[in-house]
Amino acid sequence: MTIYETEHWVWSLRPHQATLGSGILSLKRECATFGELAQEEYGDLYQMIKVIEGSLQELFHYDVINYLMLMMVDKHVHYHVIPRYKSEREQFDQVWKDQAWPGLPDLSGEVSESEALCKIASYVKSNLKQVHN
Repeated sequence: MTIYETEHWVWSLRPHQATLGSGILSLKRECATFGELAQEEYGDLYQMIKVIEGSLQELFHYDVINYLMLMMVDKHVHYHVIPRYKSEREQFDQVWKDQAWPGLPDLSGEVSESEALCKIASYVKSNLKQVHN
């Protein structure tokens, strides 16, 4: 479920919400290694990070944000964007707990219900924090 995109990157909601607001940040073109990124893609990544962090902080008040570039299954440059929370969050008729805090995030689990994903995506999309340089 796409939340926001720039010229080179797309930010989507993770089907499994490891924590509230978990997403995936993917390069739009095929690229197998981080070192193959073009200079303009790095610059665009900077802009995207500002939008992601600003939006998630304002909406969900995360304590720390993790970017995991694992690329074990999908051999394509992408990050798992995992907001981390010391305490529970109650939102969208649900209590969200970061079960792995303060350790490594747990990315396993079931795909979240589509209704819940739609609510989260819609909320984030309609409250994006835009970057102005």
